[in-house]
Amino acid sequence: MALKSRIVGRVLVLCGAVMLGLAGPSFAQTRRVPAPGEVQLSYAPIVQRVAPAVVNVYAAKVVQNRNPLFDDPIFRRFFGVPGGAGSQVQRSLGSGVIVDPSGLVVTNVHVIEGADDIKVSLADKREFEATVVLKDPRSDLAVLRIKDSHERFPVLDFANSDQLQVGDVVLAIGNPFGVGQTVTQGIVSALARTQVGVSDYQFFIQTDAAINPGNSGGALVDMSGKLIGINTAIFSRSGGSQGVGFAIPANMVRVVVASAKSGGGAVKRPWLGAKLQAVTPDIADSLGLKRPAGALIANVQANSPAARAGLKPGDLIVSVDGQEVDDPNAFDYRFATQPLGGNAQLGVQRGGSEMKVAVALQTAPDTPRDEITIKARSPFFGAKVANLSPALADELQLQNIESGVVILDVDDGSYASNLGFQRGDVVQDVNGQHINKTADLARVSESGSRSWRITLLRGGQRISVVFGG
Repeated sequence: MALKSRIVGRVLVLCGAVMLGLAGPSFAQTRRVPAPGEVQLSYAPIVQRVAPAVVNVYAAKVVQNRNPLFDDPIFRRFFGVPGGAGSQVQRSLGSGVIVDPSGLVVTNVHVIEGADDIKVSLADKREFEATVVLKDPRSDLAVLRIKDSHERFPVLDFANSDQLQVGDVVLAIGNPFGVGQTVTQGIVSALARTQVGVSDYQFFIQTDAAINPGNSGGALVDMSGKLIGINTAIFSRSGGSQGVGFAIPANMVRVVVASAKSGGGAVKRPWLGAKLQAVTPDIADSLGLKRPAGALIANVQANSPAARAGLKPGDLIVSVDGQEVDDPNAFDYRFATQPLGGNAQLGVQRGGSEMKVAVALQTAPDTPRDEITIKARSPFFGAKVANLSPALADELQLQNIESGVVILDVDDGSYASNLGFQRGDVVQDVNGQHINKTADLARVSESGSRSWRITLLRGGQRISVVFGG
């Protein structure tokens, strides 16, 4: 207690001494206008260097104002198509970052989702059409290519986002509310944020640099002018910036861009083949841990990299290549940003002992997906479905399901949408017929039945529903 008092007293004395010194006549201040060159603290040199590589992204899509009944030939025969049925154009705006001199632009999937027309506007006001090279909904990142241009564009280099620290100064550049390119400044408020919910990989950089609608897809840069993140989301009660913004780390962006450059239509990531769960305080007590941290293995799929490495249910993963893992989200990010080929060294605790386990960095096996959209008049009208495989199950985060037919998407306003079918639903049986392939679902959908008994899996739960009849 005496030590604490002395420390507090010392701080008060120092503060008092400074204040008294400034108040004394011998320390009177002289006010004058700074001479040219005396005031040099500015972010302008960084902005001038990086701003040309940050673009505005404009996306437009045509939305049909149609009722699904308009596609029913019987309805059309007797009633025709009502007047007023037409379309409207929905527009969205966001930002993007040029990451390759040939004109590759990275942005968010939610900025360009469903777009029929995409335009990219440069900082010098020139505008180009763009095409989608790759979309990765799992990370909410998309890569575009500027069309019909043979010039070399300015780019932003990637920083190593794992070296970022809380308190580092950062700049956010984007197109908030469509007002034009805007720069804001702040610090890194936190790292590895997981409760954001805008993508599968919950491992975000949090910043207090002002981020608003329209900033999505824009750049978060460090003081060396390198890209450390793609601005993606905000927490707000007003719709505007309240000092809590989130960016996807550059090391995840780098993986997606590398896949686009390699010509792949999808991002290929390592597959563990094990279900992980968070460590609760009760689990930590039962394992004798000092704190609830790590990713606990709940089960292991046969013939997966995890199984071949000897991992078992009950093992606790605490690190990936020396990087600490606090929870399953942290593991997913660390593992997903590993390069394919070779091995990752996992730090594992088993039965009170620590060990290193080498896990092969390979993709999940895939099979022909045979994607189709059901057009027959049935509850599945408007549903896009595919054959399930370990790769697709991993992509959709479906546990312990490796075969069957899964719904990938449903058209807005379709029967499937109105009946509540969702992405990730696995169709098992329809009217007593087991569904193994998309062709099975297409065939039974064309049966013309008046009643439908459907069994599906959703979120690990078996659901049976009846329509009609």
